[in-house]
Formats: sequence, structure tokens, C-alpha cells
Amino acid sequence: MNLEILTPDKKVYEGEVIAVTVPGTSGSFQILRDHAPIISTLEDGPVIVKNSNNEEIFNIKGGVVEVLDNKIIVLAEAIVA
Repeated sequence: MNLEILTPDKKVYEGEVIAVTVPGTSGSFQILRDHAPIISTLEDGPVIVKNSNNEEIFNIKGGVVEVLDNKIIVLAEAIVA
């Protein structure tokens, strides 16, 4: 799967991933290969990215996620330290 994490001012991440966990408005959920198409709002919290080498965590300040045809786009309001 391909993941992009974008904020209004820059592209934070782009690459192939195995799994992504996002902080959905109704609770966090994980996206795996061949996930059903979905658009969901996101709360403040961690986006956990797992690829073949490691795991990265990006703390976002709200946003939206779209999943379609093994492409995931996270539009975050901001990345917080």
C-alpha cells in the first residue's frame, strides 16, 4: 500500500507501508492491504505507520483520511511534537 501524510504546508511522509493505525473520531482503527474504500475524520492523536523495516509515529492535530485502491491519504491539520 502507498501512504501519504500531508499538512497544509508540506508532505510529511510518502512510501510503501504494511499497516497504518489512525485516530478516528469514533476510535482508532487500522488499515491493511485491500481495505474497503473509506473516508473518515480524524481526532488529535498518533498515526502509527508500519513498513517492512520499522514503525514510525506521527502525532497529528485532527484531519481526514481517505483509503481507495490500496492508497491511503492522511490530510492532517498539523503535526505536533
